[in-house]
Amino acid sequence: MMRMKFPVRWGMVRRVAMRAVVGAASGGMLTVLPGCLIPKLRPAATELTLPSSYDGVPDGTTNGTFRGSATADSSARLRVDEFYQDPLLANMICEALANNRELKILEEEIQVAQADVLASRGAYLPFVGVRAGIGWDRNSRFTPTGASEKELEFQPGRRFPATPGDWLLGLTFGMPLDIWRELRNRRDAAIARYNAAIERRQDFVTRLVAEIAQEYFRLMALDQRVAILNQIIQYQQESLKVAQANFDAGRDSDLPVRRFEAEVRKNQNELVVVRQEIVEVENRINALLGRMPQPVARNSARFFDLEMPAVSLGVPAQLLLNRPDIRRAERELAAAGLEVLAARARFFPRVDLLGTVATQAFNPKYLFQPEALVLHAATEVASPLINWAAIRAEYRTANARQLQALYDYQRVIIDATLEVVNRMSMLQNYTQSIEVLQKQLQALEAAVASATRLWQLPREKRQVDYLDVLTSQRDLLEARNRLIEARLQQLNALAGLYQALGGGTAVVCPPAVAPVPPPPVPPAEQLPPPRPAPPLPPNPPPVP
Repeated sequence: MMRMKFPVRWGMVRRVAMRAVVGAASGGMLTVLPGCLIPKLRPAATELTLPSSYDGVPDGTTNGTFRGSATADSSARLRVDEFYQDPLLANMICEALANNRELKILEEEIQVAQADVLASRGAYLPFVGVRAGIGWDRNSRFTPTGASEKELEFQPGRRFPATPGDWLLGLTFGMPLDIWRELRNRRDAAIARYNAAIERRQDFVTRLVAEIAQEYFRLMALDQRVAILNQIIQYQQESLKVAQANFDAGRDSDLPVRRFEAEVRKNQNELVVVRQEIVEVENRINALLGRMPQPVARNSARFFDLEMPAVSLGVPAQLLLNRPDIRRAERELAAAGLEVLAARARFFPRVDLLGTVATQAFNPKYLFQPEALVLHAATEVASPLINWAAIRAEYRTANARQLQALYDYQRVIIDATLEVVNRMSMLQNYTQSIEVLQKQLQALEAAVASATRLWQLPREKRQVDYLDVLTSQRDLLEARNRLIEARLQQLNALAGLYQALGGGTAVVCPPAVAPVPPPPVPPAEQLPPPRPAPPLPPNPPPVP
């Protein structure tokens, strides 16, 4: 067998080896040098540790309606119609979720965030576009290009025209090689912000549900105040009749008449003020429901009999899963961390793939011939060289925003935990306050009944003065108002605790319930003209 020997050109080998070494060293410098110029990230200044239970919260059950101990379950998992056992309130909440304008604004923000996700996703995908062009070009014959064109032939015996055209039709291709995951990190950050926009809407829903419930309870409380004022005015008018009869018979001065008349006028004015508050609360509810002014259906007779579900607090760690505002802050924190990674990738070289497939000819009739095919492929590598200050500034800005998101996340957790404790303590304390006020009210009702009975006796048999009757009636009115206010605060605390635990996002709209019109508010009664007192009954009507 014959062997062929080829001479080894060691000079060429050395040159190729040197070029490889220089290329590898240059690539290594492009990779390592930026890493030496990256600033260090600033760590967080504080840490947060969740407690195992709600400190400062007494355990046990209060009046069979409140369970304050930490349990494995949480009332946040209850649906709105299960927690607020009032069909009218549930219907209003469903109407608000369909018509509230601020909620619709937040839904459009979700659409904007979704569009940002699509835009960031398309930044690292291959881009293919259509390229078309047409033009004419004539070069001077006294230039090298023009002189050479005169002698050129595109086919044997056929020269180019004096003014050749330039027709182009093809496809362009471009794709960034996301080696350092800059574009994909920005995509993931956009997805995190999209999820944060969804959680922001959910957080607004929980607050909207709580606000509607609290305004609904306030409307019921105002109806109770109207009923109480009408009763007190009726009692005072009866006392006024007795005082007028005594004055007409000459058994007493006109001072009791004037005092009872002034008291009636004062309560009639208070009745007008309460009516105005009812109109304002109804319009606040209408604004939350996204509708024009109209009466709000409610069942005010259930104000004191409205059932309160047992509230299970769960443990503080469950707030991380149940509260939409905490989940929103967590998504924002994740997006800020991804933006830091994307900003860090700008210190390193960027590699892009470019290509073109087209046909080009001076005349369009030659565009679709094989000889007119044009192919172009290239790789571009771009690395920062001078503008390092701007890149470092962007990196430090991303780091600062990440710390802002972290501190906001910690703040939301602290506020949520304190809100649960405050609302639960408020619920328990006002429950105990109602028990005390009910006992006080029973004593005052008996005092008013006794004072009214004694005031209606003949003058020589009376054992009370008109001031005793006035004072007892005033105390009764104040006690009933305090009881209504305590019940309102108890219901508000219940709604606030449900929202603080993260409840209110699970809404199942019940079937339509026939609206209950608001109770008519009778006009203020006019003072009767002076007339003889009617015969005194043996026993006055009981005070409700």
